[in-house]
Amino acid sequence: METLPQIDSRELATKLGFRQEQVDRVISLLDEGNTVPFITRYRKDQTGGLDEEQIRAIEAELKELRQFLERKQVILRSIESQGKLDPELRRQIAAAKEGKVLEDLYLPFKPKRQTLASAARERGLEPLALTILSATSADQSLEDCAQSYLNAEKEVATTEEALQGAQHILAEQISEKAPLRGKLREQLWSQAQLVCEQTAAAKEDAPTKKGPSGSKSSAKDFQDYFDFSQPLQQMPPHRILAINRGEREKYLRIKVNADLPQMQATVEQDWIPADHPYQEFLTGCCRDSLQRLILPSLEREARRELTEQAERHAISVFVQNLRGLLLQPPVRGKRVLAIDPGFRTGCKIAAIDEWGNLLEHDVIYIIGSDEKKAAGRQLLVDWLEKHQFEIVAIGNGTACRETEELISQLIQNEWAEKNVRYVIVNEAGASIYSASQVGREEFPEYDATLRGTMSIGRRLQDPLSELVKISPQHLGVGLYQHDLKEKELKESLDQVVESSVNFVGVDLNTASVSLLQYVSGLNPLLARRIVERRQSEGRFQQRADLKKVSGIGEVTFTQAAGFLKIHDGENPLDATWIHPENYAAAQKLLEKMEKSTDDLKNPTSTKDISESSKSLQVETLSQELEVGELTLKDILDNLARPGRDPREDLPPPVFKEGILKLDDLQKGMELTGTVLNVVDFGAFVDIGLKDSGLVHISQLAPRFVKDPHQIVAVGDIVTVWVLDIDEERKRVSLTLISPAEQEQAKENQKPAPTSKPSFSGRKPNKEPSSQATKPRPSSNRPGKSHQHSTRPPRQKGPRKSKPAKPLTPLSEEKKEGKEPLTSFSDLWQLMQSPEKDGKKGPKKSDS
Repeated sequence: METLPQIDSRELATKLGFRQEQVDRVISLLDEGNTVPFITRYRKDQTGGLDEEQIRAIEAELKELRQFLERKQVILRSIESQGKLDPELRRQIAAAKEGKVLEDLYLPFKPKRQTLASAARERGLEPLALTILSATSADQSLEDCAQSYLNAEKEVATTEEALQGAQHILAEQISEKAPLRGKLREQLWSQAQLVCEQTAAAKEDAPTKKGPSGSKSSAKDFQDYFDFSQPLQQMPPHRILAINRGEREKYLRIKVNADLPQMQATVEQDWIPADHPYQEFLTGCCRDSLQRLILPSLEREARRELTEQAERHAISVFVQNLRGLLLQPPVRGKRVLAIDPGFRTGCKIAAIDEWGNLLEHDVIYIIGSDEKKAAGRQLLVDWLEKHQFEIVAIGNGTACRETEELISQLIQNEWAEKNVRYVIVNEAGASIYSASQVGREEFPEYDATLRGTMSIGRRLQDPLSELVKISPQHLGVGLYQHDLKEKELKESLDQVVESSVNFVGVDLNTASVSLLQYVSGLNPLLARRIVERRQSEGRFQQRADLKKVSGIGEVTFTQAAGFLKIHDGENPLDATWIHPENYAAAQKLLEKMEKSTDDLKNPTSTKDISESSKSLQVETLSQELEVGELTLKDILDNLARPGRDPREDLPPPVFKEGILKLDDLQKGMELTGTVLNVVDFGAFVDIGLKDSGLVHISQLAPRFVKDPHQIVAVGDIVTVWVLDIDEERKRVSLTLISPAEQEQAKENQKPAPTSKPSFSGRKPNKEPSSQATKPRPSSNRPGKSHQHSTRPPRQKGPRKSKPAKPLTPLSEEKKEGKEPLTSFSDLWQLMQSPEKDGKKGPKKSDS
C-alpha cells in the first residue's frame, strides 16, 4: 500500500498565518526534543521571533494533524484487509481534510454490531433490496417481487417481512453515503434548535444531591432551562456545560429539533429518481434511514462537538486565570504575619521571616469569652514588638471579614505608630497542600493546620513558588472545571505552570522539587536529585555544576541551564537569562563596552551598559560574534538588566489599613480592587467586602466586549465604581467605566437640537463603534513573547478608563455626494447639516 503524503507545512502555515520556513523550523526543533520554553527564548533567530503562544499553536496543530494522518492509515489498512479499497476510495480518503468527512467515508466499511440490515442480509434479502432499487418499470408489484424470497427456515414468512427487511437494508445504505451525510449535517447545524425540558424528577423537586464537583445541586439550579430552546450555532460554552450537567443529574431532558421535512426532501432528492416505479416504497426507506439512523447519529455528533468546543473554551478560561494567579508579583524582603481565620477552632497564626521560615505560631480566638478575645489581641500586639512584621496576610476563607475587622482595629489603635498593613490572600488549595505528600515532606514536624497557615503567608511572599506545590485544579479559578475531561485539563494546566515557571526563572539554590520539576528539560526525578545534591554538597557555585547531577547530560543541561539562576555565584552571568552557549559572545560585548562580568553586580555599571548598548550596530556585531540578531538583542538587554524578575513590572497587591463594609458603599463610589476570577459574563473583583463584586461584561469598557479576558486578567489591580448595591442579597455590581465616560456616552446618545424632523421619524443614532473589541494589550506574562515587554501604562497603577472616541466630522466630499457615507453617524450628521444635496440652507433673517 502506498504511503500517504507527509505533513504539508504549507497548510499549517496558511492556517496559522505564519511563514512556511517558520513552521518548518519549529517542527524540526520540536522533533529534535527541544521544549517550547527553550525554543521560545533561545532559538528566536531560527523561528523568526515566534512567541510561546504561537509555537504552542504550531505544536498543537502538528499533534492533531499527525493523529489525523495516523487515523487515515488505520482506515486504509482496515478497508484494504476487506478487499474493498479501490483507487477512487483511496483518493477520497487521501483528500479528506476533516475527521467527520473521513469517518463518513469509512462508515460503510466499519465493523458493526448486529443491526436490522445485517439480520435482513443473513435472511437472504439483500438481492430483493437491490432489485427494488434498480427497477425501471413496475412489471411486478412489490408483493410479487418479495414472493420468491419467502423462506420459513430463514424466518421470512410473509411478503411484509421480506419487504421490511429490504427496507432496512436500503435504509442502511442510504445512511452510509458520505456526500448525503455532509448535506444533512450542514442543514442540521444551520437550522436545528437545542431544546431542554424538565424531567419528572425536576417537577417533583427531588432532594438535592451531590454533583460531579461534590457540591449539592437541586432542580432550581437548572430552572432557566426547564422550557428552553436556542439554535445550535448560537449556544455559548457555559450554557452547554450547564445543560450537560442538568441532563447528567436527571433534571433536564435534551433533544435536537431539526427541520425534518426539508431533510426528508434532501434525502429523497438524492436517492429517488423522478420516474422510479416504486417511489412510495423508497420514500419509506428514506424516512426510516433519516429518522432511525442518520438523525440520531448527527445529533450525537453535534452535541459531542458542542461539548468539546465548550470544554476547550472552559479550559482556555481556566488557563488564562491560572496564569494570572501564578504570575502575581512577589512581596520580597518583608516579614509576614499569616492568619488562617476560623471561628470554633480559632485563627491559626504564624510569624514568617523574609525568607519564608517560621518564627513562631499560635492560635487566637475572635469569638467566645471576652478574656479569650482580649488574650488573642494582646498576643498580636506582643508579636509585633517581638517579630517586627510589616504585613498581615489574611486567608479569604471562613471568618475572614471578622479577622479583618480585628486587624483593622489594631492598626487604628495599638499598632497606630507602626507601619503595618494587611492584605487578603486567596487561600484556595491551602488545605489540600497541608495534607499532601509535598506538604508533609516540606514540614514534617508541623501539623496540617500550621502548614496551611504557612502556605497563606508564603504565597504572598512568592506566589509562584508556593502555588506550584498545589494541583492547579484546586486553585479555584476554573469554569465548570469538574465537568471537564481530567486528562485534557491536567495537560493544559501543567503546560501553563511550565510556561509560568520558565517565564520567571528559578533560583537553583533555593527552589523546591515542586518548582524545579517544571523547568525546561527537567522532570520530578531530576528535580529531586538536584535538591538532594544541594543538601549533601552545598549550594551550586556555577551552572556547569548541574552536569555533576546524575541523569543530567549535555542535552538536558542545554534545555535547562538558561532557566536556572545562581545568585552570588562564581560567574555573574549565571544570574542572568543569558544561556551558557552565549557566554563567549556576552564577554566580548562587555569588552567592547570596556566592562567586565563583575560590573553586572553594580547598578551604576549596568546603567552605563544600557546607555552604551544603544550606540552599537546590532547587524554588524551579529556577524562579528556569530550570533543571530534577535539573540544579540536579548544578550544586550540582559547585560543591562541582569537578574531581572519579569514580575517586577506588575503592580503589587492591594494593601489595606481599614475595613470596608456594605453600609459604607454608595452608588458612584470609586474603589480599588483585585480581579479574583474572569468568566464569560464578566469579572469578579475583591473590593474588601465579604463577597466579591461583579463587573458584568457590559461594564468592562465603553464599547462592545466579546471576551472579558481582552480587558482584565486574574490578579489585575483595577479602579472600579459602584454601580448598584443589593443590600438584601448583599451583592454589589461594579463598573470599570468611569463617570466621565458614562456621561460622554449619554451625550452621544442625545439627538442634537434641530428644527427639522429626524430622518424617517427616527431619532438620530449615536455613532456606532467603528472598532472591533480591542485585544487586551500584550502583558509581561508567559504564553506571549519572552522578550522583556512591560505591561501597558494602566498596569502601573489602578486601571484608568480612556475617554470615549469623539465623532469623526463629516468631510466636504461626503456632504457634496462625491464620497459615499460609511456609517449611521455620517447619515445623522448629514441630516443635521444646514447644507444638504449641495444646496445651502436658508439664511437667517436680518430682522
